[in-house]
Amino acid sequence: MLMIRAVYHLPLRAVRGFVSSLITLLALGLPVPCYTRICRRAKELGQELTKLSRKRPTDIVFDSTGVKVYGEGEWKVRQHGKVKRRTWRKIHLSVCPDSHEIILSELTTSNKADDLVASQMIPKLPKSVKTTYGDGAYDRQAFYRSSYVRGIDPVVPPRRGGRLSQETDKPWMKKRNDNLKVIQGLGGDDEARQVWKKLSGYHRRSLAETAMYRFKRSFGGDFRSRKLDYQRAKLYAKSLAMNKMAALGMPQGQWVLT
Repeated sequence: MLMIRAVYHLPLRAVRGFVSSLITLLALGLPVPCYTRICRRAKELGQELTKLSRKRPTDIVFDSTGVKVYGEGEWKVRQHGKVKRRTWRKIHLSVCPDSHEIILSELTTSNKADDLVASQMIPKLPKSVKTTYGDGAYDRQAFYRSSYVRGIDPVVPPRRGGRLSQETDKPWMKKRNDNLKVIQGLGGDDEARQVWKKLSGYHRRSLAETAMYRFKRSFGGDFRSRKLDYQRAKLYAKSLAMNKMAALGMPQGQWVLT
């Protein structure tokens, strides 16, 4: 029922009526939970990191984005300035770049670092995963360490101005040092970074941004619920709905000569 609510943007009471009418049309004779029970059950969903897909991918791309919980609209703030307090949450997704399905999703407060959340998600990934991709926000020890423990190869661009790590007791930083050496060997400028991205296959990470775009276009960029528990339940339902859409059929691109 939460998936129906997410897809059709309905309030809970309207969802109950929709499902009740659907069951009547299908002559199933099944009971429909009341509004209060839906709220209570929803609170228990999505409170732990749970796999959202049975796929066993070899590659995973990470990304995060902000969503507004409540506050003034963007146009009003731009035109007249901020008056009321605005509250934001952060959505973290790990996506399979081949099937476009969300493997894990997490919702945190806006001040939670991307690399720390990803380092908590990596141990929950399928054992088939061999490579993870992330942007410069994941160029932190926590992400490298968590990937190293799982035997996963992290593909993350070192930050501009980054230096080689001299900490020999941290073997998980060797991958980052190797990336820096390659970039410096190619010239150390922006063009060298672009060449490294092509050589390492880093551009697969852009599929995570595609997933974020699909997510916001399908379900909006805000949450109606005020409590974090209910927001996580809604994120869980939206992620399942998005995976269902991907399973039913993704657009197939084809090159056309003009």
